[in-house]
Amino acid sequence: MKIGLLITCLADAMFPDVGRATVDVLERLGHTVDFPAEQSCCGQMHVNTGYQKAALPLVERFADVFAPYDAVVAPSGSCVGSVRHQHGMVARRFGSAGLQDAVGHVAGKTYELSELLVDVLGVTDVGAYFPHRVTYHPTCHSLRMLRVGDKPLRLLQAVDGIQLVDLPDADQCCGFGGTFAVKNADTSTAMLTDKMRHVLDTGAQLCSAGDSSCLMHIGGGLSRIRSGVGTVHLAQILAATRARPYVLDQAGRDRATSGVLDGRA
Repeated sequence: MKIGLLITCLADAMFPDVGRATVDVLERLGHTVDFPAEQSCCGQMHVNTGYQKAALPLVERFADVFAPYDAVVAPSGSCVGSVRHQHGMVARRFGSAGLQDAVGHVAGKTYELSELLVDVLGVTDVGAYFPHRVTYHPTCHSLRMLRVGDKPLRLLQAVDGIQLVDLPDADQCCGFGGTFAVKNADTSTAMLTDKMRHVLDTGAQLCSAGDSSCLMHIGGGLSRIRSGVGTVHLAQILAATRARPYVLDQAGRDRATSGVLDGRA
């Protein structure tokens, strides 16, 4: 397949290794992955905060940029949820009939990574090797909006060397929710505290998820209490192999890239 990568704003600005890992996994499986440089924000933050009309140019750009691909993938249930559930709403309210058709066409072939691998490509074992103790947090948008179900867990269970441990109350929100964490900081912090306690109870070295935003929130909390537990995106686990292993540093990150992230290399 010829697959277009929606990198997402957060991955582009703060977690580029997640995008690279997504490409590595799909290319290893024999697919062509393209990164269209003309892409921009999916518009989720505009819609979620009440600026729906302001999201129209972003929706138009998305439908145009990603139209040529067989499929579109993003390492984010949140952004894919926006494409599949918000773009049509914006197009109906503020766009033309032609835009509605274009949006429907592209939204119908846009997938979160685990959906693309399991449902479209029919793969659960991607040849990954990850000899670490991991627990998995199913993010709200992937769980409730996209209904990815156990697809991420099926992918993780097929990873060679991994020790996958169940997360208590896994379906409970981590408390991020974008601007929710800013507007409702006390509630967000209380929810995060519960999530961190459950992560620590597992004895895992790493907490994984399919959204960098949730991992940023959880990872920030875990680092502030000096827990020694790190976070890792699902794509990074799936991208790791015996030839190119994920080697933990003291912060639970890939030692091969942590120097770059910290500005040391």
